[in-house]
Amino acid sequence: MALPSRVKIVEVGPRDGLQNEAQIIPAAVKIALIDRLSAAGLKVVESGSFVSPKWVMQMADTAEVLAGISKKPGTVYPVLVPNLKGLEGALAAGVMEIAVFGAASESFSQRNINCSIAESLERFRPVVETALQNDIRVRGYISCVLGCPYEGEIAPEAVASVARSLFAMGCYEVSLGDTIGTGTPGKAGAMLRIVASDIPMDKLAVHFHDTYGQALANIYAALEEGVSVIDSSVAGLGGCPYAKGASGNVATEDVVYMLNGLGIDTGIDLDALVETAFFISDALGRPPASKVAKAIAAKKAS
Repeated sequence: MALPSRVKIVEVGPRDGLQNEAQIIPAAVKIALIDRLSAAGLKVVESGSFVSPKWVMQMADTAEVLAGISKKPGTVYPVLVPNLKGLEGALAAGVMEIAVFGAASESFSQRNINCSIAESLERFRPVVETALQNDIRVRGYISCVLGCPYEGEIAPEAVASVARSLFAMGCYEVSLGDTIGTGTPGKAGAMLRIVASDIPMDKLAVHFHDTYGQALANIYAALEEGVSVIDSSVAGLGGCPYAKGASGNVATEDVVYMLNGLGIDTGIDLDALVETAFFISDALGRPPASKVAKAIAAKKAS
């Protein structure tokens, strides 16, 4: 199959990336980060989550962040919503899109959200229904699509089952996440083909972690299958909590550099993106995890 001519990047750094950071990032820094990302051309910037501060303190200021960003026309700022209470917060903040988060692994579902896969889907149903009634689009996430820290490899059929449920529920797009980064291109392609037997490929997105250095290769395999939506995180924000010290989300600038090289349009200014990677990395007191950011900075310094 020919590679897509254009790819939509879903930037997850301000939420999925920062939520794992131990140090609390001030709202002003999060606002500046999101504004820089939208100015660089990102059309989807995941901007926070309405979860209990008891579980994710980093996201406690999501309403303040959403109120402070300079909303750019044509750009959406989705938030993660785990339940109806979270949806109330999202509605009050005036969001246009939310995401719900499930898993393809029973063990991961139990440990991560304290319920079975079936129970999680039932929990999401009224959230999705209420969101759609309020003209809010809903995206579905599935974690552990290629491996689980507790169960090992996950059967593609298990992924397809959850994806079918989320899509039937009303999710306009389903993002397939390799949460622990153990996937390889062959397995990623095989999983996508099975999931796409029930759901159109243009309704699927991929979300790869780079724990084993396979993320870009896996993304290329997904492109070959016809996927045209990729989740990524500026500066590679977001370590893998199940592999101490390992890199987590694939860096947006690494993805954009590869796509540029393939002649695939993203609408993203790579130089502005790299500057943004250094902005948030400086705030965190460490260099970006991205190889492209480091290489471009070294080239400019020479």
